[in-house]
Amino acid sequence: MVAGMNMLIALLAASSMMTAPFSLTSAGFQNGAVLPTSYEFNGMSCTGHNVSPPLHWSGAPSGTKSYALTVHDPDAKAPGGWWHWVVFNIPASVDGIKTAAGSGDFSAAPAGTVEGTTSFGKPGYGGPCPPVGSGMHHYIFTLYALDAALLPGASKSTTGPELTDLLSKHLLGKATLVGLFSRP
Repeated sequence: MVAGMNMLIALLAASSMMTAPFSLTSAGFQNGAVLPTSYEFNGMSCTGHNVSPPLHWSGAPSGTKSYALTVHDPDAKAPGGWWHWVVFNIPASVDGIKTAAGSGDFSAAPAGTVEGTTSFGKPGYGGPCPPVGSGMHHYIFTLYALDAALLPGASKSTTGPELTDLLSKHLLGKATLVGLFSRP
C-alpha cells in the first residue's frame, strides 16, 4: 500500500513538472474557423476593417528570449504565397498581442517590437483579401520562440521569407493558429 502510494505521489509530482505545449490562440477566432470580416483587409475591393486579431500564447520553450510572428496565406497565387504580417523582437516577457496592435502605428504593440515588410509592400497587418471566387484561403498565424532577444540581421525592410530564413538559426519552437477566409 505504501509503495503504491509513493508511486502515485511520484507520478503526480512528475505530471505537475511537465510543461504545457507551446500554443497560440485568439479570443477573436477559433483555430480552423472562418475569420470575422473585421479582420478583412480594407482596399483592393475588400471592405473589412483591417484590424489585427488579439493573440495569446503559452508554454514557451525554456530559453525563449523573444518571439517572432508571421501571418501567411500559402493559397495565394503569388509565388511563395502572400505575407500578411511580419513581426519580430517581441519581448519574451509578453504573452500576447492586443486587438488592432498591427493596425496603424503599432503603438499598441509591446515595446521594442518591430514590424517587417508584408506582401502589401509596407509594415503592419494586412488582412485577408483573396480574389473573388478563388476558394477558401488558409491564413496561418505562426509564432516562433527564439533564443535571441533581438533577431540579428532583421529590420523594418525584412520580408516574410527573409524573416523565416533569419530566425531558423535561433528557433526554439513554434506554434500555429489557422484562420480561413474566402470571397465568393
